[in-house]
Amino acid sequence: QVQLVESGGGLVQAGGSLRFSCAASGRTFSAYRMGWFRQAPGKEREFVARILWSGGNTYYADSVKGRFTISRDIAKNTVYLQMNSLKPEDTAVYSCATTIKTTGAYDYWGQGTQVTVSS
Repeated sequence: QVQLVESGGGLVQAGGSLRFSCAASGRTFSAYRMGWFRQAPGKEREFVARILWSGGNTYYADSVKGRFTISRDIAKNTVYLQMNSLKPEDTAVYSCATTIKTTGAYDYWGQGTQVTVSS
């Protein structure tokens, strides 16, 4: 079993920055992908960014490309999401997720953290 614990988030003005952390734990934690997703009120959950745990290859949703950066610290089993130039439409509950599968759904999810961007 894998546990994901998120930290960061909160309230910020438009144009500001926030940083999330997601620490993974478990007896034999391993991952192929770790990702960030978000869900705004009344909307479906959407993909934000993902990183390949071994090689560090990253991929972003078009809506956040150039503003958000995903990174990881293998020694700490932690993935980060640096969010810059935040917009009100970035307001959502953000969750990290991980899987050992190369494709398809993620298997383990964090509890979710609220981000509110005021205009």
